[in-house]
This record gives sequence, structure tokens and C-alpha cells, in this order.
Amino acid sequence: MYNASIMFFRNAFLVDITSEKIGRVLKLDSIESSKLWKGMDAVIFNSWHWWLHTGRKQPWDFIQEGNNTYKDMDRLVAYGKALNTWARWIDSNVDPTKTQVFFQGVSPDHAGLSTSGAGPSAKNCGGQTEPLPRYPRGQHPAELVLEKVLRTMFTPVHLLNVTGLSQLRIDGHPSVYGHGGHGDMDCSHWCLAGVPDTWNQLLYAALIQN
Repeated sequence: MYNASIMFFRNAFLVDITSEKIGRVLKLDSIESSKLWKGMDAVIFNSWHWWLHTGRKQPWDFIQEGNNTYKDMDRLVAYGKALNTWARWIDSNVDPTKTQVFFQGVSPDHAGLSTSGAGPSAKNCGGQTEPLPRYPRGQHPAELVLEKVLRTMFTPVHLLNVTGLSQLRIDGHPSVYGHGGHGDMDCSHWCLAGVPDTWNQLLYAALIQN
């Protein structure tokens, strides 16, 4: 017996979403759910995947920062503001001698790729059976935002930088098999066994190293 426990807490945006009279509000400077993160030996954070969702998949109706309320804003800007709120909380509440902090980097998708480097007709992950020799879009913009925020922090945060290696794996998505049939193209989730197993190996290596 290892006398260990694991808690999975799903908050895709790190900051809070509350129910108000006007609807569901994403609060970029509120992080009350962080109460559950205190006292852990290791905490592993992850975000971005849901920031681009719109329509019925979007779990909020308005964005709030301070006294200002917006119907929407640039998602990279909102992501950066939320990360800064998270970073301030970590710096104020985490004792690095007792708690290891990890942040999993951005998981890239492969929808709407240019044809460069992905075969003569590749515009998404459909039908792809080999990794890309290079990623045609360069470094992921959300990863740049994340790295910029981490550089401002006093508390050591181990970045599990899975973005670059995952960008090459256009062949690792469920594609037409992702949502129960051929009616959709899933270029953002990953097959198992597959790319996330490599992420787990990197996490394991970081845990035992520290």
C-alpha cells in the first residue's frame, strides 16, 4: 500500500464561473474554487482546451473582470488574464517546500491546417497515419501566453511542455471516429493508447526527479 490518494477536480478555466441574474459569468479575477487545492503534495493544472468553445458548448454567457462585464473578448487575452489570477494565487498560497506545482502545456489540435508539411491534401487529421515532419503553424500562441505568465512567478512551476511533441502528431486524433461515427471530424482529442501516454511518462519522470 502506498497510502496515496488522487483527486480530480474539473475546472476547465481555473477561474470561477458563477450564476448571476444576467446568466453564467466567467470571472477572470475570481478563483474561489482554489480552496480545494491547498495542502496537496503535488498539484497538476491544465487549461486552454475549452477556451475556444462557442455556442452550446460554451459554459458561460458573459465575461467579468473587476466591475467590467463583456459579452466576449479575445480568447487569448481572457486566457492570459485567468492565468495571471491563478499565478497570483499560487504565489500567495503555495509553500514550494511542501507542494510541487506542475502545469501541463497546451494540447494542440489539427483542424484547418495548411497543406504544408502534412501531405498534398491534408487540411485536418482525417486519414493521417504518420506524424508531421514539422508543424506548419509554428509555436502555439496559447503556449506563448502560458510561458510568459510562468516567467513572472516566484513559486517554481514545472511546465510539462507537451505542446511541441503533440503538434507533430496529426496522426494521433480520433478523426472521423471520435464522436460515434463519420458525421464529425475530431482533431482535438487523442486516441488511447497514444499521445497522452507520452505526457504521463513525462509527468512520472518529473515526479520522481523532484
